[in-house]
Amino acid sequence: MSAETPATFDPAAAAERAFRDALGQFGTGVTIVTCMTPDGPIGITANSFSSLSLEPPMVLWAPAKSSSRYPFFMAAERFAIHVMGADQFDVCRGFAKRGNAFDEFDWEEGEDGVPLLTRCLSRFECTRAAAHDGGDHSIVVARVTRVTLNSGKPLLFFGGEYGSFEKAS
Repeated sequence: MSAETPATFDPAAAAERAFRDALGQFGTGVTIVTCMTPDGPIGITANSFSSLSLEPPMVLWAPAKSSSRYPFFMAAERFAIHVMGADQFDVCRGFAKRGNAFDEFDWEEGEDGVPLLTRCLSRFECTRAAAHDGGDHSIVVARVTRVTLNSGKPLLFFGGEYGSFEKAS
């Protein structure tokens, strides 16, 4: 498909892959969301994260209902969202494969009992404010209670691939 001849289609009637490919044209940052469960800490790699409000400080993310980790995140009143740096692809891959990948990476338990990864560009410690149906995902709205900020380049996801950021000239 060339830039001169865009494809236009009804996503409800087209193959799911075409819709996924179109969504993949929106580059996103990469996060790892963590929470504590009765069996210990759990994490998941997610790119469905967004700022929502500055006053009060709120963010949102959207876990997939098909994930085996979904019930734990929907039950969690407190969790943390970690924005990952360009040098942290291995961390993202670890939590994409298994939710208990904490043994591979540095982390600590926060004041509220939430597992916190010790290296990331920014970290938002959150309290769930609301959850809404979002089709095959849920939309979790959270109030941010504490932020940690570091410097570095972001890890980005675009077109099904991970990469980094280059400034436009």
